[in-house]
Amino acid sequence: MNFRIALVIAFTFFTAAVHAEKISLVGATVINPADGKVLPNATVVINGDKIERVAMGKQDAATLGKQISCAGKFILPGYIDTHVHFFQSADLFTRPDGTDLNSVRPYKDEVAWIKSHLDDVFARYIRCGITSVVDVGGPMWNFEVRKKANATAKAPRVAVAGPLISSVSREKLDLGDPPIVKIETPEQAREFVHKLAEQKPDLVKIWYIVDKDHPVDSFRSIARATIEESHAHKIRVAVHATELETARAAVEEGADILVHSVIDKPIDDAFVKLLKDRHTILCPTLVVFERYGRTFSHQLNLTPEEQAWGNPEVIASLDVTKIPQDKLPQRIKDALADPKAALDRINKTYEVALPNLKKLEDAGVTIAAGTDAGNIGTIHGPALFREFQLMKQAGLSPMQIFQCATANAAKLFGGDTGAHIGKIENGYFADLVILNSNPLDDINNASDIDTVIKNGVVCPADSILH
Repeated sequence: MNFRIALVIAFTFFTAAVHAEKISLVGATVINPADGKVLPNATVVINGDKIERVAMGKQDAATLGKQISCAGKFILPGYIDTHVHFFQSADLFTRPDGTDLNSVRPYKDEVAWIKSHLDDVFARYIRCGITSVVDVGGPMWNFEVRKKANATAKAPRVAVAGPLISSVSREKLDLGDPPIVKIETPEQAREFVHKLAEQKPDLVKIWYIVDKDHPVDSFRSIARATIEESHAHKIRVAVHATELETARAAVEEGADILVHSVIDKPIDDAFVKLLKDRHTILCPTLVVFERYGRTFSHQLNLTPEEQAWGNPEVIASLDVTKIPQDKLPQRIKDALADPKAALDRINKTYEVALPNLKKLEDAGVTIAAGTDAGNIGTIHGPALFREFQLMKQAGLSPMQIFQCATANAAKLFGGDTGAHIGKIENGYFADLVILNSNPLDDINNASDIDTVIKNGVVCPADSILH
């Protein structure tokens, strides 16, 4: 049977009915980044929403159910983006605390648009082979996003944190359900964690912002109280900390996850050892570091994947030259006036962040791929492929990158779901991406997607956004 026809049949069956019939993907090369194993001419048997077995060579046809020929294809676990924000759209208006364009588009209209387009965002993740995501912070309605995703077939699995516990306030984001809450005492921190715990968050997030008015030590006792209280509720803590000393303090206080790279200076051996000893997971979010500066200076470098699979309204908004001159914030005017300075700042960031990532990877620290999608210019879904390119630039191999985006990312996702995603193994969820070309030859082949399987449902890639 023709591969494409077979997939359409399978897709129709599974979306119209139930997970009753067993299917088998036959003849592909299976890549399992968790252990680096590559299985040629393999068969993946899917029974309902789970993988029943993976085997090489010729199989007894009677045990395979409906067979789908995948000869010449490559099968990976579904990708996982461990750092997204559903309360942000990635358009130009989504962070008025950073660049205020309320006079062009009121923030309340922006949030209403975001809420009305969640299904679209979900589908774009699936189109990119991203079958699970971690939202590391947003308003209390974030918990509704998780609930909606769980009830939507064409959506990734979603883990969420609630509002960020912060050292600074962001009034321009507060429409009555703020995504970022300034906490000023350890007692306040404990109370807020207790309130969050009622929503059963997958993570608690700390926004550990350090500047001349907020030194590292001024917030450390609040970070400690947040982490202690969260751990008492058996909730892990993720910390935004982009400076070496801030990240070090966070991990010393018990942070489970660092959600960004250190970008102010090269990391030292003591920091690497600290992360290894504490089993801390680090998410590099390399792509987000270039997208604000490139957007504001009108030098945006969207990839073909982003142009094809990103939301077109979001992408259209990112052209700053369309904003009336009298409504342009100073930050954008400055970037447009000196575009070279914007690129120089980005390059300086990568001169630190990329070697830091390579040092951590070489040392065996657990790295989980993530983008910070939703921030201005960091496109929900396909931004992950730009992240892969930057990880390659840092010196990671395709297999290492895929490990970061599957098995390692599953550890960050956590919980019972995290324990059953990220690998192609018996008993794991049938979340798979089928590629046309070998991604171990070239990381760019990661986006050469033929088919996405989520929860055992087979979706021909070209059908997902139509």
